[in-house]
Amino acid sequence: QESLTPTTQDGLLQEGYKYVAILTPPEYHEQAESFGMGIDIDLNLKHVNDTKAIVNYDSLTGTLNIPDHKKFTDDKFRLAFALDEKGVVFIDSDSYTYDTVEQIRKTRHWKFPSMERFLYDFLEETIMDDIPLLESTQNDLDIIETAIMKGEIEEYPSQLNDIRSTLLDMHKHYEHLIDLAKEFEENENGFFFEDNLRYFRLFADRVMRLQDTVASLRDYIIQLRDLVSEQLSIKQNKIMTLLTVITAIFMPLTLIAGWYGMNFYNMPELVHSHGYVTVIIISLLIVIVQLWWFRKKKWL
Repeated sequence: QESLTPTTQDGLLQEGYKYVAILTPPEYHEQAESFGMGIDIDLNLKHVNDTKAIVNYDSLTGTLNIPDHKKFTDDKFRLAFALDEKGVVFIDSDSYTYDTVEQIRKTRHWKFPSMERFLYDFLEETIMDDIPLLESTQNDLDIIETAIMKGEIEEYPSQLNDIRSTLLDMHKHYEHLIDLAKEFEENENGFFFEDNLRYFRLFADRVMRLQDTVASLRDYIIQLRDLVSEQLSIKQNKIMTLLTVITAIFMPLTLIAGWYGMNFYNMPELVHSHGYVTVIIISLLIVIVQLWWFRKKKWL
């Protein structure tokens, strides 16, 4: 029909309609035979570590390991699924699958309803929060870049490591989603209509674009790391330049002090009435000329 229609367990397998069933692992263990898919599924969802699809003789099974992209913590939504030409069964210990399917029921109205379109919408829901997350990440990186350019950040910020880890996790997740969509598109068992395989191609293309965005952000982090190094080098160069200028200023003064500190008896300046003042004036002139020269060369 135009949207998902809730039904009873007895009406779920009614002839002429494709179904979407959501069961907990114990429920699936008890009712697996009624779906007639003829394959056992590992119902320990804690073992689900990635997203994948496995083609069997009379069914297609797989797992979904979906990060919580609203918060992107280490906690992930883990569920399994099995489908054939009659429908799809989700096995989930939490409420994630039910909430997602309920969201599709409330917001999707199909002109040409099909199992392929439902799967497309379900997969779309799993990445719905990714675009805002990536935009927020972009803004965070822009703020960090501005702070680096203003000199407010003088060392590699640990926040970049957290963002980099998040992006790496997202990149792997997208790889698995693309593989899943490609497996659906292969349609090895002929469960899907050929004309509807375009939904899986559309989904794969969208995930690829998200993956490209993630790759760009990862490159951005590398650029920020290099920018921090460059700013640190510039600061160190300024310090070295200042120290060099100070050393250059005091070198001739040190020479004068050492020269006239020899105190030879026949040194005429030692008994000259204006010798002391003359040395002071010469020293000041040397300093002034050096400062003028350094500023002209833009070393100061």
